[in-house]
Amino acid sequence: MNLDVLDVSIFDGHAVLPADRISIRDGIITEIGVGAAPEPAERTITATGKLITPGFVDAHVHTTFGGQESLACDLSEAQGLEASLDVIRDYLAATAPEATAAVDAATAATATTAADGWVTGGGWSMSDFPGGAPRAAILDELSPDRPIILLSADHHSAWVNSRAMDLAGLETSTPTPPGGVIEKNEDGAPTGCLHESAMDIVSGIVPAAANSAVRAGLLAGQSFLHKLGVTAWMDAIVGDYSGHRSPFDAYVDAENTDDLSAEVVGSLWWPRDVDDIDAQVAALLEQRRTQGQFRTTSVKFMLDGIVESRTAAMSAEYSCACGGFGTSYFTREHLHRSFAALDAAGFDIHCHAIGDAAIKAALDAFEAIGSDSGYSDGTDSDRRHHIAHVQVVDPVDVDRFATLGITANLQALWACHDQQLLDLNIPYLGAERTSWLYPFRSFAKAGTHLAMGSDWPVSTPNPWEAIHVAVNRSHPDAGDPAPLLPEQAIDLTTALRAYTSGSAHLLRSNTNGTIRTGQVANLALASANPFDIAPQRLVEVHNELTVADGRIVHDDTAPESIPVTQPERQS
Repeated sequence: MNLDVLDVSIFDGHAVLPADRISIRDGIITEIGVGAAPEPAERTITATGKLITPGFVDAHVHTTFGGQESLACDLSEAQGLEASLDVIRDYLAATAPEATAAVDAATAATATTAADGWVTGGGWSMSDFPGGAPRAAILDELSPDRPIILLSADHHSAWVNSRAMDLAGLETSTPTPPGGVIEKNEDGAPTGCLHESAMDIVSGIVPAAANSAVRAGLLAGQSFLHKLGVTAWMDAIVGDYSGHRSPFDAYVDAENTDDLSAEVVGSLWWPRDVDDIDAQVAALLEQRRTQGQFRTTSVKFMLDGIVESRTAAMSAEYSCACGGFGTSYFTREHLHRSFAALDAAGFDIHCHAIGDAAIKAALDAFEAIGSDSGYSDGTDSDRRHHIAHVQVVDPVDVDRFATLGITANLQALWACHDQQLLDLNIPYLGAERTSWLYPFRSFAKAGTHLAMGSDWPVSTPNPWEAIHVAVNRSHPDAGDPAPLLPEQAIDLTTALRAYTSGSAHLLRSNTNGTIRTGQVANLALASANPFDIAPQRLVEVHNELTVADGRIVHDDTAPESIPVTQPERQS
């Protein structure tokens, strides 16, 4: 692929360069200069001042899960309960036995579980239901015979119908598993909503997706991310989780067939029921891949749940009448021992932590392993440990991230007054903890290394929407347009660094996150120069061109241009 991009503003992952041209030859960036190329390329794009950046690096995403759900009963774009029910009705009709009888074999091979009668998918919003908990009766009216399990947008809850509960043997006497919540009525009967580990009661009996379905999900997810300018990512769960099969084999297969055009680090899943830490580390070492487009050098811990279901781990009780401190999935001893063992084995540690108690527990465990090697003094030990989400952060812990060298992995899109925050977060947290939400600027001032990700399919993977919220602390589609703690906003340059070079640092990438000569091209061309528009208009910016691994993988710049050919990947 030979291309010159002219009259373009260039952000190289750190700053805007004094140049206005990028030249690419055979998929490699050969020159960053001014004016026309000495020897013009086969194709030229005149960007008229638009911004080109490194391809965005999503530091926390579930690409295969999101792709599979987009091919199943996908509620992610439905606005409100009635719209969600319409999607479910349409999916039931499209996957009814009489509708699928004539489907060709190739199409059927990518179906998730429709052939087994199950309806799977997800993307519903907790804010559409009282207390965030939908009921089986609603689904029973749509389909009393086919079992249904639909994951919430945040993937911490499942909505099931009565048929699914019957098949799983879920009834009044069913014990609640450790770390889970079964929503029940006043008589103690399950009502159709399961949180955290309780989801496994039903998801554990859903027939496993075929290899072809997992691969189809990966390729669909990759295509969607490329459209948005994402060229690399950290897959936040590579393991069996909540009815989803591990995408490990799908990634390996896609790389072997040259269908993986992104650079990916998979975070191997650390199960919640590990007893033998040494044996678990040994098992993960068997899956470790340190070379190639798909690597598995990271291990994922889910330390707690989410505020909406009151399963995020808190140091003080929730402010609502139900109270409680949330859920901590691992003991202090377990975290300290497992973190130390993984660090010694050379793994990077990737934590989900929402509540202040979970964040504090992770920092304590990182401090324990750092103190033995001098890491706690802030020197570079070449580790890439990080904490994702960082929603409710005790102010006394903010500076500890920088001191310990722990990256704050921001899901910036959430830092606004969306409906779930208004209905199911602020009332549960109270005034003091609400003032602790998403302390982005405090992290930046402390010198904390920042990365950004989307957590798709929990929320959109569009980097420009997340950047808009990071800069404005508001979103035009939020329930309340008022900025959320505007003093925690960060500037555009800081946000762009986090979503490019900051995230690439976590992947240990040599080809993503920056723009340098001699490097394989991984680039994203925006529809405008965001430095030239009002911050309140950042949400209007969108991606027009994506170059991944030296190949054009998305192109909206010239509909009349010759179709793009796909050359061999450059080494």
